[in-house]
Amino acid sequence: MDLGFRGLGNDVRDPVLVTGFTASRAHKLAPGQKDAIRVLAVGRAPVEHGFAHLKNWRALTKLRIDPAHATRLLRALLVLTNLEVNR
Repeated sequence: MDLGFRGLGNDVRDPVLVTGFTASRAHKLAPGQKDAIRVLAVGRAPVEHGFAHLKNWRALTKLRIDPAHATRLLRALLVLTNLEVNR
């Protein structure tokens, strides 16, 4: 299970790493930790759904451009995808 991701900040030199919490049989999660996991899931869900749509459309299979341009393209595609899904 992937509990961490990079992002949230615009400073490339100082990335933000957000991690979740894991429970075990011996260590149960506190209510605040459960809330933190829920907040992470709410923030990640739309992004992961957007990438799932892009994978289904096979929009990225032959992408051969500069990563900066690819980022702009992906952002535009995700916006259009969200508009279509919410319609």
